[in-house]
Amino acid sequence: QVQLVESGGGWVQPGGSLRLSCAASGTFVSIDAMGWHRQAPGKERELVAAISRGATTSYADSVKGRFTISRDNAGNTVYLQMNSLKPEDTALYYCNVGAVIFRWGTLDYWGKGTLVTVPS
Repeated sequence: QVQLVESGGGWVQPGGSLRLSCAASGTFVSIDAMGWHRQAPGKERELVAAISRGATTSYADSVKGRFTISRDNAGNTVYLQMNSLKPEDTALYYCNVGAVIFRWGTLDYWGKGTLVTVPS
């Protein structure tokens, strides 16, 4: 079982910054890829950023140059630094990780989400 604890969401004025964190804990061999998705009201969930176990990163075009994904040295915590926030960044942000489970291989886990609000 893997637990994901997200934090860092909130309300921020346009142009402001927030830093999201997601810590994985539980029984697993290791954590592979980690990422952040978001879902705005009335829209489908979309991938915002992802980072591999080897620290290769990828970003949605809409956040390139503004958001930075990183992970700690232990590899079990992922961060999303969000700068120059815009109203269109308003969404529920979900952490997603691939955890290697003994005898099961890599399984997908999701956090409960943390709300980011940027008023227009």
